[in-house]
Amino acid sequence: MPHLTSNINVADLKAALHDGGEIALLDAREEVPFDARHILMAACVPLGRIELTIDDLVPRRGVRVIWCDDGEGLAHQAAAKMRGLGYTNVAVLEDGIAAWEQAGNRIYSGVHVPSKAFAEVVEHEASTPFITAQDLKSLIDEKADIAIYDTRSYEEYHSNSIPGAISVPGAEIVYRFKDLTPSPDTMVVVNCGGRTRSIIGAQALINAGVPNKVVSLKNGTQDWHLAGYDVINGATRKAPDVSEMGFEAALAGARRVAKLCGVQIIDRTTLMKWKAEADERTLYVLDVRTPEEYAAGHLADVKHIAGGQLIQETDAHLATWGARVILLDDNGIRATITASWLKQMGWEVAIMTNEEAGGDIVSGPYNPAVRGFDRSKVELISPSDLKERMASERVNVVDLNWSRGYYDGHIPGAWYAIRSRLDADLGKLPSADALVFTSPDGVLAGIAAVDGSAMALEGGTDAWSKAGLPMETGATNMASAAEDIRLKAREQSGNIEAAMRAYLSWEIELVNDMAEDDDHRFNIVTAEC
Repeated sequence: MPHLTSNINVADLKAALHDGGEIALLDAREEVPFDARHILMAACVPLGRIELTIDDLVPRRGVRVIWCDDGEGLAHQAAAKMRGLGYTNVAVLEDGIAAWEQAGNRIYSGVHVPSKAFAEVVEHEASTPFITAQDLKSLIDEKADIAIYDTRSYEEYHSNSIPGAISVPGAEIVYRFKDLTPSPDTMVVVNCGGRTRSIIGAQALINAGVPNKVVSLKNGTQDWHLAGYDVINGATRKAPDVSEMGFEAALAGARRVAKLCGVQIIDRTTLMKWKAEADERTLYVLDVRTPEEYAAGHLADVKHIAGGQLIQETDAHLATWGARVILLDDNGIRATITASWLKQMGWEVAIMTNEEAGGDIVSGPYNPAVRGFDRSKVELISPSDLKERMASERVNVVDLNWSRGYYDGHIPGAWYAIRSRLDADLGKLPSADALVFTSPDGVLAGIAAVDGSAMALEGGTDAWSKAGLPMETGATNMASAAEDIRLKAREQSGNIEAAMRAYLSWEIELVNDMAEDDDHRFNIVTAEC
């Protein structure tokens, strides 16, 4: 395959998306402008966080990488940075996404669009049954034999859920189904905040051959809210541990799904072969168990993402289309369910157990590799020394946390900023004797400090907080606009209901968009096959 030049035109990008080779199409903007308009197959990889994210998102240094933006000039900066990190096949889309649009190609709004569009196509092709909020409310009032399973993350469920719902995130729904639902006569309703995980969860159970009637809740908790019904904050119901009988039932369901979808099971010999070929074929290895199981013990250097979340936001974890993916768990059940969806999305995917994969077991969170950062060049300041300096002289503290994290808690007087906008936004700060960057763990702060000849808070804001030093909350000092996180409909400051209706209409329309867009790689398998 020919080496890409530093620029690529729309026609060549279109051809590259269809030639069967690996390609990573990356958008260098923040999530809010990306949400407004972007190319379907692009992953949002903000310029200011490349050193923290790129190794996991694009692990192979020789893969084709195309950067784009909407005329801001960020793509060229991102491409240069990536070349500096050792990537050898990097290009920029000429004239950005505007040129893509002018050539007659579709531009999309929203985030994680491939995942959400995929679910809409699944519902259409598999005829996934659903129930409306009004009909579900009637069943609840009648005390019918029903069970409601919320397949979002526990944190999302805990913040807003339907009365009586139980948290069963993603691929856990097949694994824990028998223990949750001992009677085959119980009608099962699967819900999420909108549509994607409701559809995927319900269809997973159908594909696994459970004996119960299974439906998705049409439009999820948003439609429940729009119908005027109570949404609970603080729900805590979780699925029970898996019994021996529950395990056998889940294993049978997973085997049915594996046969239906052709899920590949590999051994350690194949794993080692694929790892040896990782300079020629991109390889992702992911642990899809629960966060708690992963933290208790996992293979070293293997990233965690719960299976349901991986299908919900695939572009946030697998940025190279056409790559190989290996999913790990402890017994193959959750890996199989997750792999079945990835395969239908167009990935070459295989599964194996952690035991079969072998290797050192470590505990705690995953620590991503940070590229292009020499810690020895950072001038650090301790939390106690920073506090003293802030009391005796003028010090500007700049917090590079996500905006939501900044609102939740930051050093008093600290300014929120986006790293890629520091050149423009630092000028908004008052004059000072010193500049100190901070971030949650201090890593991004250290990178920025080296770039900007400033200091970094040792251990970041986490160290400041752990030292018992004061914190404040809210959007107190905003040097940059908070364009790093697109707010969900229910997080809007006003017109929540209008935002929900607009979001649901957009999501439902994606199935029609996919019928006219030939760039996606979806190939849906139905249980009837």
